[in-house]
Formats: sequence, structure tokens, C-alpha cells
Amino acid sequence: MKNIVIKNKVFPFGKTEEGLMNIKIINKSNHDLPNYETIASAGMDLRANLKNPMTLKSLERVIIKTGLFIELPIGYEAQVRPRSGLAAKKGITVLNAPGTIDADYRGEIGVILVNLSNEDFTIENGERIAQLVIAKHERAEWIEVETLTQTSRGEGGFGSTGIK
Repeated sequence: MKNIVIKNKVFPFGKTEEGLMNIKIINKSNHDLPNYETIASAGMDLRANLKNPMTLKSLERVIIKTGLFIELPIGYEAQVRPRSGLAAKKGITVLNAPGTIDADYRGEIGVILVNLSNEDFTIENGERIAQLVIAKHERAEWIEVETLTQTSRGEGGFGSTGIK
């Protein structure tokens, strides 16, 4: 098992023999743990953990709890992303997509859903509401300078590379 050292503190990091990352999880829901639906899936489905169905009105937003608590290795995040089918067919999406779960967060995973359709949408207990993608990230250190390297794009912003 490798370790990560940040500011002279050692943090455990490891993967299984199959190359899968070990992530500690507490499941307080009555649902199976999130899993990959296919061998090439990037995300695992998150399910609503509800006592009663919840109706989301048009343009309404709500935090849906999952009953899941995780402990990620430092240097990784869990990204909460919309499910494409739910977005395309029902207009239901994750409001702050992707939502970030930091490695030091130990609370219950919640999903901020918004109904962008004109129709009410009822969320049932156990319904697949979002995807969870585990992603490595880098930490940056700022270097203050007086100028930046020039590029052909320069200060061209939104739509400057061809969208008219």
C-alpha cells in the first residue's frame, strides 16, 4: 500500500490487486451499494433514500438524501452528475453538476435535483437519481506574476473560438 504525504502528514492510499480503489462506505439505506452497470461505466448510480415518495414541481429544487457516507483517499473527489436518461426523458437534472464530494467530507451524500420540465415529477424510494464518479484531482500552488504567456486566443471569452 502506498501513502500520500502532505505537509509532513502521511495519508493511507491503496488499490486492490485488481486495480480497484478501496473506498470505505456506510450504507444506512435499504438499497444495494452503488455499482458499475457495465465494465466500461465511469459512474455508479445513486438511489433516493426516502420514507415517502416526493413530488418535485416544475422549476423546484430539492436535496435528496442517499443514506450513503464515504471516506475517499486524499487526492480524489466524488463527482455527483446527472443521469442522462432522467435529464433527457423527464427534465430532471443535478443543479450544481458536477457536485463535488471532498475527501474530508463525512456527511451523508445528498443530490441537489431540479425539475426543468413543465410537469411534476415524483421521486420514489430507491429510484436512480444521479451518478457518482470517482476522480483524481491535482492541488495547485499559485505563482503571482505580472504577465501571462500570449496566445492566439488571447482574452477572447465565451464564443470566441467559433460560435457565432
